[in-house]
Amino acid sequence: MTNIVICGANGKMGHTVASCIESREDCRVSAGIDSYTKVYSDFPIVETPSELTEQPDVIIDFSNPSSLDALLEYGLTHNVALVLATTGYSDEQIAKIKAASEQIPVFFTFNMSLGINLLVQLAKTAVSVLGDQFDIEILEKHHNQKIDAPSGTAIMIANAINETRDNQYHYVYDRHARRMKREKSEIGMHAVRGGTIVGEHDVIFAGRDEVITLSHSAASKSVFAVGAVNAAVFVSGKPAGMYDMAQLVESQKA
Repeated sequence: MTNIVICGANGKMGHTVASCIESREDCRVSAGIDSYTKVYSDFPIVETPSELTEQPDVIIDFSNPSSLDALLEYGLTHNVALVLATTGYSDEQIAKIKAASEQIPVFFTFNMSLGINLLVQLAKTAVSVLGDQFDIEILEKHHNQKIDAPSGTAIMIANAINETRDNQYHYVYDRHARRMKREKSEIGMHAVRGGTIVGEHDVIFAGRDEVITLSHSAASKSVFAVGAVNAAVFVSGKPAGMYDMAQLVESQKA
């Protein structure tokens, strides 16, 4: 039985994660962390990790980047694994996450959806086949409450493609400010914000007289909650290190 604390417990994703865990028998919610401490289930909710009265096996974070320092401090002090599902981290914060993973197990990915991670693998395969004969554009769509743009997932996809091509690409976010022809060495990234769109990502490979588009659409937030809970059960008891969805998928094949 994996004991899980949900950071951001009173947010929409926090509620979804709690609901997901309720239907499982291999894990339980021992507590929540949130600035808003109203209790809605049979577990307590505290404002900060230091107020936890029961040490968990794993903390799932679906709050915001400002929670990172307190979570890393608690994880390092108590040797507790972390599943970091929040987006919008700065480069400095990502460096802190990587440093912490040298002492505790950290599951870190920009998107907890299995389908998105399959999309990443397909995009890597596509670029290895198509080479530099196709221009690459990434279009992401999210709800009107999302703060960061482009999405962490779009950046994850672009980075995966770039690594496949020895980091030869640079990213272009604001094409209206560039009065010049498109360069072969760029990946365009475009953000749409509106309504209640949960998350849509298109990777467009545009060549001479043909276009290949890889697409993923999330119909509800539950796909991310399921992925995060699977990650928590997977990373519990693991040695220190940085873990991601690719390793989780590989473990399920065994």
